[in-house]
Amino acid sequence: MAKEMTGKPTLLGRQKLAVLLHSSEPNVFITTHHQPETIDHRRSNASSFTPVASSTSSPVYIMSPFNHMPSPYSKSPWVNIPFTNNVGNSIVSNTGLIGSLIRKEGHIYSLASSGDLLYTGSDSKNIRVWKSLMEFSGFKSSSGLVKAIVVSGGRVFTGHQDGKIRVWGYKDKKKKGYKRVGSLPTTKDYIKSSMNPNNYVEVRRHRNVPWIKHYDAVACMSLDEAHGILYSGSWDKSMKVWRLSDSKCLESVTAHNDAINSVVVGFDCLVFTGSADGTVKTWRRELVGKTTKHLLVSTLLDQDSAVTSVAVTATDATVYAGSSDGLVNFWVRGKQAFSHGGVLRGHKLAVLCLTTAGNLLLSGSADNSICVWRREGGGIHTCLSVLSGHTGPVKCLAVQDRSNDDDRNDEWVVYSGSLDNSVKLWRVSEQPEIFSS
Repeated sequence: MAKEMTGKPTLLGRQKLAVLLHSSEPNVFITTHHQPETIDHRRSNASSFTPVASSTSSPVYIMSPFNHMPSPYSKSPWVNIPFTNNVGNSIVSNTGLIGSLIRKEGHIYSLASSGDLLYTGSDSKNIRVWKSLMEFSGFKSSSGLVKAIVVSGGRVFTGHQDGKIRVWGYKDKKKKGYKRVGSLPTTKDYIKSSMNPNNYVEVRRHRNVPWIKHYDAVACMSLDEAHGILYSGSWDKSMKVWRLSDSKCLESVTAHNDAINSVVVGFDCLVFTGSADGTVKTWRRELVGKTTKHLLVSTLLDQDSAVTSVAVTATDATVYAGSSDGLVNFWVRGKQAFSHGGVLRGHKLAVLCLTTAGNLLLSGSADNSICVWRREGGGIHTCLSVLSGHTGPVKCLAVQDRSNDDDRNDEWVVYSGSLDNSVKLWRVSEQPEIFSS
């Protein structure tokens, strides 16, 4: 599924990493961007600021209860890894590692933060639930690597390698126990649809399946809480639209010519998708006759390198797209349409995940690092810091829900999941405090 790449061949020393990713991500091809091997300052090509760039993160904040008490799950292999370092002769006091969690049950492919709970998904088929850096609960699916997690109200939606979307509910108000309460589509809807020959679509030669079900890995999901809609993107090239009130599949859109890696709900009824076919597309939810459909508005990007992740910030109407060439493109919405704002160059290998927090953009990469970018206005982005500590590709990022926190609007807690089997917690700030040690 990976695209053929042109240019200089990949270094032999990186072949093992490419093989590792290819085994679980056939739509991601790891390449090296043509730039110097040593990067002292990472910033966008439009930035006129001198960024605070670092190859290491700041000293650890001792907040983990692992230092004082054991996990309530005595069999849990999670451990706390101390982490301390200096950046030259100075330190960044409000940006750095809070704690590290390492589990020997598989690569971390998905994260979701809801309130004070963190959900992690891996290739072990387990969904773990964490609270205050301690194992709080968990549940296991019958099959399928967990590639995406979305939490909505009292339900948890998980997207899997086997093409299924499973739905879980709380057993009690403490959210301690979980049980499977359904799937998308529901069994009833799937059986009803399969009985009508008109509901079948050809997905491969000599293979037809009902249109309401994904037949390949569910790689991504995004929630539109305002309209009660869940979007799912799959390696089967389709984007499906689900109504949460009754679990109905409202629409299936063959959105791309290759696997969909990212789907994100934006603003003004817009939805953005990124694919291994190298494109980023904009869709608008509109009323067509008596039904609502998603119509293609524009194609923001069309390139050779696979698009691996898309992120949106509604406040500034900005769209970001990371790709396998290590670059992050971004677009800013004008009065009539989106215009290309520039390219952020901060990674040596593929960008695998993106997330936004306030005025910050965080990019995780196959080079094991996380770049923290700040929007300065006028299309300018400054790389405030580079978070290092993972020993494997950074596969997913999540920002802690701060809906009930009014203290600091410019500081965030960020979770990163990696193929090194670990989850790390970071504190990042829009206003780094630099002083000499």
